[in-house]
Amino acid sequence: QVQLVESGGGLVQAGGSLRLSCAASGLTFSVYTMGWFRQAPGKEREFLARISRYGGTTYYVDSVKGRFTISRDNAKNTVNLQMNSLKPEDTAIYYCAAGVRQSGVGPQDYHHWGQGTQVTVSS
Repeated sequence: QVQLVESGGGLVQAGGSLRLSCAASGLTFSVYTMGWFRQAPGKEREFLARISRYGGTTYYVDSVKGRFTISRDNAKNTVNLQMNSLKPEDTAIYYCAAGVRQSGVGPQDYHHWGQGTQVTVSS
């Protein structure tokens, strides 16, 4: 049974930082591209970043480029998202996801999902 469990969310002031983690189990972690998404109330789920199977390649959407950093540790089956310079518009539920497509940028490209962790950025 595949499980992805996010942690690290919380309430932070604008300009602050948070580090999200996602622990994976029940899958061969290094086979999967890992991605982070977020979903704000009333909005569609938004792709943020992905990292290749062995961490050699990362990709970010423009809205988080330079502020967020994705990383993974295949020995620990974890993927992280370091978020700096947070803004109120970053407030959302954040999800990690696993997919086999190397260049996935949409929810349809990812097969396994965590339950999400809430990030709230106050102004």
